[in-house]
Amino acid sequence: MTAQTSEGTLDRTPVGAPPRHPGNGGPLRLALLVGALGVVYGDIGTSPIYALQTIFNPADPHPVPVNTANVYGIVSLIFWSVTIIVTVFYVGIAMRADNDGEGGIMALITLIRRHASGRSRKAALTLAALGIFGAALFLGDSMITPAISVLSAVEGVKTVSTGLEAAIIPATAVIIVMLFAFQKRGTHVIGRWFGPIMCVWFGALALLGVGGVARNPEILKALSPGYAIDFVFGNFGVAFFALAAVILTFTGAEALYADMGHFGRKPISRAWIGIVFPAVMLNYMGQGALILEDTGNISGSFFLLAPEALRIPLLVLTTVATVIAAQAVISGAFSVASQASELGYLPRLRIAHTSEHQYGQIYVPWINWLLMVSVLVLVFAFRTSEALAFAYGMAVIGTIVIVVLLFLYVARVRWGAPKWLLATGGGLLLAITVVFLAASSTKIIHGAWLPLLIGVLAFTVMITWQKGREVVTGERERREGSLREFVDKLREGEPKVARVPGTAVFLDRGKHSAPLAMRSNLEQNHARHSQIVVLSVVTEPVPRVGEPDRLTVDQLGDVRDAVIHVTARFGYMETPDVPRALEAIDPEQAEGRRLNLDRATYFLSTIQLKPGKGRTMATWRKHLFIATSHITADAAEHFRLPRDRTMIIGSHIEV
Repeated sequence: MTAQTSEGTLDRTPVGAPPRHPGNGGPLRLALLVGALGVVYGDIGTSPIYALQTIFNPADPHPVPVNTANVYGIVSLIFWSVTIIVTVFYVGIAMRADNDGEGGIMALITLIRRHASGRSRKAALTLAALGIFGAALFLGDSMITPAISVLSAVEGVKTVSTGLEAAIIPATAVIIVMLFAFQKRGTHVIGRWFGPIMCVWFGALALLGVGGVARNPEILKALSPGYAIDFVFGNFGVAFFALAAVILTFTGAEALYADMGHFGRKPISRAWIGIVFPAVMLNYMGQGALILEDTGNISGSFFLLAPEALRIPLLVLTTVATVIAAQAVISGAFSVASQASELGYLPRLRIAHTSEHQYGQIYVPWINWLLMVSVLVLVFAFRTSEALAFAYGMAVIGTIVIVVLLFLYVARVRWGAPKWLLATGGGLLLAITVVFLAASSTKIIHGAWLPLLIGVLAFTVMITWQKGREVVTGERERREGSLREFVDKLREGEPKVARVPGTAVFLDRGKHSAPLAMRSNLEQNHARHSQIVVLSVVTEPVPRVGEPDRLTVDQLGDVRDAVIHVTARFGYMETPDVPRALEAIDPEQAEGRRLNLDRATYFLSTIQLKPGKGRTMATWRKHLFIATSHITADAAEHFRLPRDRTMIIGSHIEV
């Protein structure tokens, strides 16, 4: 069994792109705020559709009895849970920990790896591994969110006509297939509509909520934390199990942090505090008031807030909003997979940039079709949003707990936060999220096992790829030998080769070893080009690299051999356009000669993998690593190399 692998980096932003947030004018701030509504808040903004009815779902294995005290307690618990986890932690604190403007769990992993040194190195690497598991859980979340969002929206037809119930699953499947088929066109095509539509959505949430509250203003008393405290400690057995469903009210919290690089911290924060938070909370209170009026309103409580004549327009708006919510998490999955590849946890994936002007607009075909199949399987397997909700919470809270842990470490190491502050404030926050996690674990046999299984599988693939990559790199460097020694021998006439005109560019991982392709070319063809560039592409743990820091040129000790080494640096959010980067090399740096890049030949070293007898990894992990290598994207396309001037030279390596 053999497989093919080669070097690569991945990215989302074209080299030389304009600044992420140019200018500070009012129209720009408004555009960013509206854009954040459309992309960031789709998931958390559609939670009112299904969250409250799931909490009081009589089919739940641990149902919450429907009575006045419990309704007040649940609504109060929702308000204060969202306030603490989303408003205080994510918006108020976590978003201040960024990696050159980028946020999210992958940014925290990068910060931790950057500060991993000395005695703290082992703890840092352990936390980084935990962060990778959190990213793997997010991929599970990316499969569940489109399924539960679209399914819950289509289920609204039951409030219009019970005769339409049989059409729910087929209609959901059709919408999902259309959604994923559209991805290759890029979200920028409909991106301009996302924000305005979500503005209408949040306005509808608020108006529906106000209408419900007006029918029973007493529900506003649930704003007092006393109701949440009484519910939890006076009814702990019921409240503990209810927490697993309360998690659904802050699904999408990670999106606030992960999408910070696209819109900036202030637009996201202002959108949350000024629009999203009030609208969502008003809607939950309106639904609570409706349930107090008639417990029969539990099923479909969101749609029942609207007058009967407006339910069909609301159903249409809800479906559009849930598609937007699904779109946001799909884009997030593309970003996580891209960044994981950049950091060496996944093979190089084929990336299509769908917009020349907007950050984050990428399409990853392999991830897209994997998600589509997974989402359809979930829809047909679970069939209702209530059943799928049991699985949903585990992925969400698992990721949040890991983000809290990583953030506390970064706060201590990077900011020097006092231990007493981390032990009190951080300890309280960690305790709250761990209780939610414990409550969600009670649903494992009812579906919460699914995101855990997906997370474990994705995590296993990631760490196996990282380990296998280390093994292959070590063996490759052993075979390649020292680059300087090879160039010295070449200068001395060993091996005997003819010099042909032109420029040859050999891509390699580092500056210390001679590329296998260069060795093979000289030994087999007995010829060398008049100019040779050994190029190493380095992915830095920052989103973008400035042009002055892009290239480093080393003449390798002698200006007469016409061999130079170039290190090209790209951020993990950039496109590694190799020919364009090499254009910045001055003739003085190239030993006094201008590189003839218009007619240069590019050489790639391609490795054929096969399992060996060495004890590098368990046998099953060797086969998994080789199988994973089959999805590696084409290196020539990835580095933007001209097809008609690219040669691939291969060799075998055992793992």
